[in-house]
Amino acid sequence: MDVDAIFKALANPTRRQILQWLKQPAHYLSVEECGNFERGVCAGHIERLGNVSQSTMSNHLSVLQQAGLIKVEKYGQWSYFSRNEALIQQYLDHLKQAL
Repeated sequence: MDVDAIFKALANPTRRQILQWLKQPAHYLSVEECGNFERGVCAGHIERLGNVSQSTMSNHLSVLQQAGLIKVEKYGQWSYFSRNEALIQQYLDHLKQAL
């Protein structure tokens, strides 16, 4: 776990919002449009929620992925993102002990 990379990723409010969307995607996206979220949330849907350009959202997702906070699975040409709950819990446990 790279604590500094996680701090950097969480320093940006848009990236924190992405983690919130991925935590409860059905609160922000319709199941009819996105399926049952088994694979995660498609990058295009995250872009629409963020109301930013594709390149900007791609950068945010990349920072979160490099920090280990999200995982990506590719299915054909589509990329689906989900939270890395194990790492998030490890990070929270680290904060409880360190601070």
